[in-house]
Amino acid sequence: MDFDLAPPTGVGPLRIGMTRHAANTALDSLRDLSAVSESDRPGQHVFRSSGLMISIHCMRDMLEAIELGRPSAQTDRVLFQGVDVFALPARDVVQRMGEFTSIEETPDDDASFIAPDLLLSFWRPFAADDEPEEEQGCYYFTSVLLARPGYYDTRAQAAERLQQSS
Repeated sequence: MDFDLAPPTGVGPLRIGMTRHAANTALDSLRDLSAVSESDRPGQHVFRSSGLMISIHCMRDMLEAIELGRPSAQTDRVLFQGVDVFALPARDVVQRMGEFTSIEETPDDDASFIAPDLLLSFWRPFAADDEPEEEQGCYYFTSVLLARPGYYDTRAQAAERLQQSS
């Protein structure tokens, strides 16, 4: 199954801003009923038979972020504008994302990248671009997070955003 990242809207039936109850229902609909994982946690995350993890983050009864973890099988793909964010090496994903938007290395973590205009972040345990066969999968991103506007704001940015909306 293909999961198209549609920032800042959401992924599949999961929509940023929906109520926690609606998000729980949408998350449950993504569960593979033929292979329910013992690791599933209703209202938190599901693991599909491909190994794809889909996690929801709610605050104040509202879905604020959706995180997807790299599948171990290609039966599920996570795409942004045709870019398979888990099948391509991390540096290729960054290069291809740069064709659509600005994407930058996280200041305190050279293995993570943020596309701030899209509210997408990409993570891997550490930067290891030299070994494509790296056992820990660090040559590839291991998770992507899609978030609501303001999710990455500092306190000062949040205060400014609040002032602008008043």
